[in-house]
Amino acid sequence: MNIQEHVSLRDKNWFQTGGNARFFAQPTNNSEFHDALFFAKQHNLACFVLGQGANILIADAGFDGLVIQPQLTTITLEQQEGSLVYVKTGSGVTMHDLIEWCLAHNITGLEEFSGIPGTVGGSTYMNLHYYQFTLDQFLHSAEIIHAQTGEIKTVDTAWFNFGYDQSTLQAKDYYLLSATFKLTYHTDPVAIAFARGRRVEIIRHRVNRYPATNTCGSFFRNFHDDEVTLTINNKKIIYVAYYLDKIGVKGTLSVGGARVSHQHANMLVTSAQATSTDIVDLARTMQEMVHHHFGIIPQPECQLIGFQQCPLLLPEVR
Repeated sequence: MNIQEHVSLRDKNWFQTGGNARFFAQPTNNSEFHDALFFAKQHNLACFVLGQGANILIADAGFDGLVIQPQLTTITLEQQEGSLVYVKTGSGVTMHDLIEWCLAHNITGLEEFSGIPGTVGGSTYMNLHYYQFTLDQFLHSAEIIHAQTGEIKTVDTAWFNFGYDQSTLQAKDYYLLSATFKLTYHTDPVAIAFARGRRVEIIRHRVNRYPATNTCGSFFRNFHDDEVTLTINNKKIIYVAYYLDKIGVKGTLSVGGARVSHQHANMLVTSAQATSTDIVDLARTMQEMVHHHFGIIPQPECQLIGFQQCPLLLPEVR
C-alpha cells in the first residue's frame, strides 16, 4: 500500500480550496483498503474517506491524518431474475460512470441521479437524493469494513438506517467497499432510449438551474419540521432556499473569493483566489442573516473536514 505524505487536497474537491493531507492513500482493492486502515491505527491517525469531493469543505490547514480515496472501480452484473438485476459496484466508481454502464447494459433506475457529482461511496454515505428519488430505494446490499478491526462484512439496506442526508456510515465506524443495487433490465430498446432521453433532460435541467463547478452543491440542509414555525397553506416551510431567497443573498452576497451563486441561493461558488476561510465567513454571514430575520439557524449539509471545531453557528437549544 503506497502511503503518500503532504498531498494537496485543493485539486481533489469541488470548491478547489483547502490544505494538505498529512498522509494520503488510494487503495485499489479491499486488501489495500484494509492495509491503509491498519497504517492509520498503527500511527494513531484520524481517517477521512474522500470520493470526488463534491460535498465537502476542507480546512485551509488541511487534514492532520490519513485521507483515503478509494480506487475500487469494478462493476459487475451479479444476478438476474427476469427483468430484475443486481449490479455490484466498487465504492470508488462515480455515479456518472455507473449510470453509463447500466444504460450500456440495458439497465435502468439510477439515471434519476444523472448530473449529480460523486462516487458510490459518497452517494451512499449521504443517501443521495433528487426530488422524490433516494439512493436507498435502489440499494440492495453492501460490503463494509470496520474502521478499527478491518473486519469486512455484508449488510442489507436496513443496516444503513437511511434518512434525509443520513446513513449509519456517518458514525465513521465503518467504510463502504462496494454496493449492490437492485435495478431493472429491459429487452425493449425503446425503454432504454427513453431512459437515455430522461438522463439528458435531467442534466439539462440541472445545468440551467445549478452552478456546475467550484461548488459543493447545496451548502445548507433543509430544516426539520420541529425546527421551523413558518407555515404557508397549513404546510411548514422546511426548505432553506426559501429563507435564503427572502433575505436577498442570491448573486449578491460575497466574502473574499466566495459568493452566493446567482442561480441558487443555497449554493456557494468560488473563484481561483478563494480560501476555505472565505467560504466559512460567507456561510456564517448567511446564518446570521437568516437568524436575524426568521429566528432559525441553517445547518450545513456540506461536510466540514479538518476543522478543529465547528466554524459555523450551531443550532439553538430549544
